[in-house]
Amino acid sequence: MAKRFIGKLYVQVLIGVTVGILLGVFWPQFAADLKPVGDAFIKLIKMVFAPIIFATVVLGIAKMENMKELGRVGVRALLYFEILSTFALVLGLLVVNFVQPGQGMNVDPATLDAKSIAAYTASAASGSGSFTDFLLNVIPASVTGAFANNEILQILLFSTLFGIALSHLGPRGKPMVDVLEAFSHGMFHIVGMVMRVAPLAACGAMAFTVGKYGLGSIVSLGKLMATMYLTCFLFVVIVLGSICRLSGFSLWKFLKYLKDELFTVLGTSSSESVVPQLMNKLEHAGVSKPVVGLVVPSGLTFNPDGQCIYYTMAAIFIAQATNTPLSLTDQLIVLGVLLLTSKGSAGVTGSGFITLAATLASLDNIPVAGMVLLLGVDRFMSEARAITNTIGNAVGTMAIAKWVGSLDQARMQRVLDGHELPDPQQAQETAPHHQAAQPATRASVA
Repeated sequence: MAKRFIGKLYVQVLIGVTVGILLGVFWPQFAADLKPVGDAFIKLIKMVFAPIIFATVVLGIAKMENMKELGRVGVRALLYFEILSTFALVLGLLVVNFVQPGQGMNVDPATLDAKSIAAYTASAASGSGSFTDFLLNVIPASVTGAFANNEILQILLFSTLFGIALSHLGPRGKPMVDVLEAFSHGMFHIVGMVMRVAPLAACGAMAFTVGKYGLGSIVSLGKLMATMYLTCFLFVVIVLGSICRLSGFSLWKFLKYLKDELFTVLGTSSSESVVPQLMNKLEHAGVSKPVVGLVVPSGLTFNPDGQCIYYTMAAIFIAQATNTPLSLTDQLIVLGVLLLTSKGSAGVTGSGFITLAATLASLDNIPVAGMVLLLGVDRFMSEARAITNTIGNAVGTMAIAKWVGSLDQARMQRVLDGHELPDPQQAQETAPHHQAAQPATRASVA
């Protein structure tokens, strides 16, 4: 019994996280040197990230019977993302004003050493641009460049166009669809192999965090951290929990179903580290391949719920700590700017810090140098951001699938109840043998 329990991936990852914390506390120098272990795992996942998104999106669209459905899914997904991101930003703003974690710190911005955040502010400056620049950047200079740099939106654009092209080709595109089908299975098999080292990666990443910054750094800014975790918890339970109920499934059962992925995110602090297996699990739970292929990758960019909570809380915290007065209008301006700058910031550890630097630099009234106050605990808060991003993206995919009629609810309930079911692809391959006896159970695409 114990051997079977230890054999579960989420248990192994949790053990890895615990060992990493202990190493960071008792052998900090050695623990800090373990950073490459966690980095290597994320690089391995990102190695197959682009091919899996490409294959999933192309196959999903190529097998679509109605091209109008593609636009309908995309428009509804963007609408959902914008509403949820706004909810997250507003919730962060309300909680940080109520708790006021920075009140009483009385930090003079002139005394802060901004050299430690120079790298982030430089990255923010180089990455800044207009909305037109953002749209133009979605179009890759070359397809190979998009794949080489793991540019999610660029890969998504090319994959969508290629999928539409194969759909229009009909029978002539069938050989390429078959090749991509086999290619997709191969990529997911690689992910399965990589996931075997997830516990080791979680141990290395957590050991580096505690060894580098120390548990002591949490104490001085513990109120901000506690507020951040509490807000993320409230967002998941109240906001996402309500969406789950409206979509016809239990949040708790859904989180249990995704426990392996969530513990991996906890250890690696990166929502990108579980994207391939998250896509696979959502399809297994009854979401159609086109919806999974479109919503999950785009959700990384347009639906960073955890990041949004962090941005408003961090910005207002810095203002409170440096005694910078902000009127209601000032705070609403912060909210409005973050509605734009928060897009495209999720996924990779540290990207949120760069986006925050760009936002504060554009506002002028909140000192950018105040970000120094966050350096010691930012890495500890990244776990909350990444887990909230992952849960938000997964729940969003299920909700959008239900919204457009592309969710097999009977299959979803059975999977979330713990019943062992074959993968949808296997079911499709065996369907012709039983077609006369059993009608398809997937909900029709409205």
